[in-house]
Amino acid sequence: MAITLNEGDKAPAFTAKDQNGNTISLADYKGKNLILYFYPKDNTPGCTKEACNLRDNYKYWLDRNYAVVGVSPDDEASHQKFIEKYDLPFPLLADTDKSVMEAYGTWGEKNMYGNIKMGVLRTTFVIDEKGEIVKIFKRPKTDAHTTQITLALEKLGKKLY
Repeated sequence: MAITLNEGDKAPAFTAKDQNGNTISLADYKGKNLILYFYPKDNTPGCTKEACNLRDNYKYWLDRNYAVVGVSPDDEASHQKFIEKYDLPFPLLADTDKSVMEAYGTWGEKNMYGNIKMGVLRTTFVIDEKGEIVKIFKRPKTDAHTTQITLALEKLGKKLY
């Protein structure tokens, strides 16, 4: 049964290895806001656009007390290459067993040109400093993701000081 999370829900706890084999968990971000984005595959056009948009605006997010973490089913070695190739400054979690994706409901059926298969449902969760999901983006705009997140947070009355 697929998990469905809603805005206002407590973000599910997670633990996974990043590109360097370090264990990262939701608890590491207590007291910070977190942009947790799930993407299908390293080095693919849409995933690269999304990662580079967040990279290009990384200082903007840091200045507003936001951390950025990407999650995909790729392994640590793939993430290392992706990070090196595009100079990504944030961690990418290697969710090879799909446990984080399953907890967030981002592993599920995809319909590609009439073919149904299991895969990553591109989704971004904005989690506040208390661990509550304040915004969910299903099918985010890969090349304008920072603008999309900023506008949505402003609309919610979240101060982006």
